[in-house]
Amino acid sequence: MTIQPRTLILIGVLLLSLVTVETGGLFLVRVGRGLVPANTLQKNFFRAGHAHAAVLLVLSVAILGVIDAARLPFALDLVARYGVPAAALLMPAGFFLSVLGKEPQRPNRLMALLWVGAVALTLGLLSAGVGLVVAGIRAS
Repeated sequence: MTIQPRTLILIGVLLLSLVTVETGGLFLVRVGRGLVPANTLQKNFFRAGHAHAAVLLVLSVAILGVIDAARLPFALDLVARYGVPAAALLMPAGFFLSVLGKEPQRPNRLMALLWVGAVALTLGLLSAGVGLVVAGIRAS
């Protein structure tokens, strides 16, 4: 199996993006120690954003590692290739940005980013999963 150059570039960018997740971990340690003031809502959303970022970036790398072999139609390939990485940006952004400010009592309108990310995640997973299953059936 040959991996396309655009796939190698995207995987590299995703791996480099994990450094920001690492930095986010340091931020969470500071929040946990009380060095950064945050209410319970903020703490919970910061943790969720951090976790989603890490898991979705790693999931993106796993999907990209096999998607080239499937040789999907262009539109399906586009969604399968970029849906989960888009979710890896949108969902954590929704968690973090929706609780900025001093003592928010509920998430603000930027919470919509979480839901847009969830749609991107669902479409990306469906496209990649169906595409890989069909490719496997064709190859057998």
